[in-house]
Order: sequence, then C-alpha cells, then structure tokens
Amino acid sequence: MGRLEGKVAIVTGGAMGMGYSHSALFAKEGATIIIADRDESAGKDAVGQISEKGGGKAVFVRLDVASKDDWARVIEQVETRYGRLDILVNNAGIIRLGATESLSVEDWEAVFAVNVRGVFLGSQAAIPLMRRSGGGSIINISSTVGVVAIPGAAAYVASKGAVTLLTKATAAEVAVDKIRVNSIHPGLTPTNMTKGVIDNPDAKAIYTMLLGPALIARPANPIEISNTALFLASDESSYMTGSELVVDGGYLAV
Repeated sequence: MGRLEGKVAIVTGGAMGMGYSHSALFAKEGATIIIADRDESAGKDAVGQISEKGGGKAVFVRLDVASKDDWARVIEQVETRYGRLDILVNNAGIIRLGATESLSVEDWEAVFAVNVRGVFLGSQAAIPLMRRSGGGSIINISSTVGVVAIPGAAAYVASKGAVTLLTKATAAEVAVDKIRVNSIHPGLTPTNMTKGVIDNPDAKAIYTMLLGPALIARPANPIEISNTALFLASDESSYMTGSELVVDGGYLAV
C-alpha cells in the first residue's frame, strides 16, 4: 500500500476493462486518479466503484484521445486542480479486424486515431506539466502484436508497432527532464475491446493466434497487467526508460 502516495495520474480509457483495473489499483496505492474516457456514464460509475470500495481518490473527465483540444482542456484542469502530473497511462485503444488487402481506409484511420494519435497527443500534452512537476512516468499500452504480427488485424498490429517505437523515441527525448517512458505488451486479456474477438465465431483463428503457444495456457487477468503498470508508475522502476515489458504468459518466448 502507498506505492503511489501523493502522485497524480491520468488513465485514458480508464472507465472499463484494463483501464479501470489500472485506475482502481493506482487509487488503492495512494494516487489521485483522473479517469479519462469518452463514456461519461461508465466513467462516473468507475469513480463510484473506486470510492465505494474505499480505494482512494478518483475523478472523471471526458476525453477523446484523438482530440488535441480535449487534451489541452484536460491538462489545464489537472494543473489548475492539482498543480502537478506524475503519471500518464496511455491505455485507450480500439481494434478493427481485417487484412491489408481488404481493410477499409475508414477502419485503418479509426484505429490509428485512437491507438497512435491518442498516445502521441497525450504524451505531447502531458510532458510540459510533468516537466514542471519535476519528472514523471508515461506508460504506453502496446501489445504482443506490437512486437510480432498476426494475420487478419493489419491496422491493430501496425498501430501497436507504432506505439512501441514512439515510446522509445519519446523516452530518448525527455530523459533529461526525469520523465520515463515505457511500454507494456500484454498477451490476450479479456476486456470490452477484446470481447468482440473472443466472442466472434469468425475470429476464432485470430483468438487462437492471440493466445497462441503461450507457456501459461490461458488469457491474462487485467490485474496482472495492472501490477506491471504499477511498477512502472512507481519509483521502484526509476532506472527504466524506453523499455518493453512483455506480460504474455510466455507467448513470445517460443
């Protein structure tokens, strides 16, 4: 307990799934959590759940991660209310299935708007306030398919690959400001986003490939990813930046 005491954190896509898991754990560990999400109803429910469980301090702000204006508004609100920002978890993401040959331009652009533009805009907006705060930790949620590819999900694979290298580029730029930037690469984790793949009969082959030859032959639990995010958010990872932390049950090991 208390590993994030006194810290202020933004979690994008923090209202549900893996994002909610990150938010709840960070709040339990003492951080003030800004749950940033497009879904106002789910966001307010998430704040209520955290409060009811005695899990710490959380507030909701509406955010479209692909909007530069939204990011400017959220960062301004955070600085006005709390005077600092210590942690940003770029967690929001979407998936659209389709091979390179058949994928629509609209689906490609939708995936990149959230998964890549959102990470870029979030980091860009947060860095100046983190610098004024004396440093911080940016945690980008990539994927095992940000390291290796699977067929049938071209936009998602490409977007997560972009996040992997954007993480390293940003880390190289802001290390002098005591801002660390790392990526987490989860294996298959049941969330609202992946439910459409897991429950889709036409996507069984993709589900099988996502779980693949994992040595621990099951999907991850969201808390198993959140525990890794907690480590990166805390001062315990003070000598880590530009790193890829793979949490995949051994999927990439074989």
